[in-house]
Amino acid sequence: MQEVTFKVSSADKGLRLDHFIIKNLELPISRSRIQRLIKTGMVFVNEKPAKAHYKVRENDALRVNIPPVQPSMQVSPEEIPLDIVFEDEDILVINKPSGMVTHPAAGCYSGTLVNALLHYGCPLSTVNGPLRPGIVHRLDKDTTGLLVIAKNDFAHLGLAKQFRSHTVRRKYIALVKGKVAHDEGQIEMPIARDPHHRQKMAVSFHKKSRPALTRYKVLKRLKSATLLELIPHTGRTHQLRVHLKFHGHPILGDTRYGRGGDFERLALHAKVLGFQHPRTGKFVEFQSGVPENFMLYCSHK
Repeated sequence: MQEVTFKVSSADKGLRLDHFIIKNLELPISRSRIQRLIKTGMVFVNEKPAKAHYKVRENDALRVNIPPVQPSMQVSPEEIPLDIVFEDEDILVINKPSGMVTHPAAGCYSGTLVNALLHYGCPLSTVNGPLRPGIVHRLDKDTTGLLVIAKNDFAHLGLAKQFRSHTVRRKYIALVKGKVAHDEGQIEMPIARDPHHRQKMAVSFHKKSRPALTRYKVLKRLKSATLLELIPHTGRTHQLRVHLKFHGHPILGDTRYGRGGDFERLALHAKVLGFQHPRTGKFVEFQSGVPENFMLYCSHK
């Protein structure tokens, strides 16, 4: 068990506890892991277990206990092909196929992108722990398209900062149910976990809801569907799927938020990904071609 202690200075008073730890902890560790440590009673303020939304005060004494990685948490390499769009000493850009989970989680410890990356054999960042080496962001299992992987902690922290500040350029394409009326527009609705279905998200005005903004543009109108370009300006869980459902045009093939069965899989593709390279500071952008099944659907509809 590694123990780290802090004393809060006047410059940091008023910061939320997890923000304070992220700012001052000189270790590569993600905010989500810090939040898990707080939730599981591994963080103490003035020798009392900390509460998640506590705002630190000047002269507070903080203690953070960081457990060692357990051998049982290791993930096994698996020989799974990778579609590599770009690679250098800091990052990999991957074109993820449909059906591949990004990283291991409860009930799914094989067949993931992480298993494939471990077999590929390149170095991977350690910021997000042993189950998510290299993983800075993710795509849903059935969403295809571009993902950036961090090969070291320096690159990871630089990329994560851009995702948090919403400066990463992302464009998706989606086939949605029905004819979208306007050529372009935006959906600006807060999102929270669905209180009735804990595995789902929903538009909600609960106090725990988080703001979310999606812009869209019609690319092609079909007989009973529309091909859209989608730009998420925030990165909420299932944001595009939830917003499109709320808008009355669920994404085709979405078995969670739509009907399913109207397309062979979730018709969502991460087509463009752009960001400042964490090492050079130069803006780089990558594109992934429109999936063949999208093109085939459009040609027959």
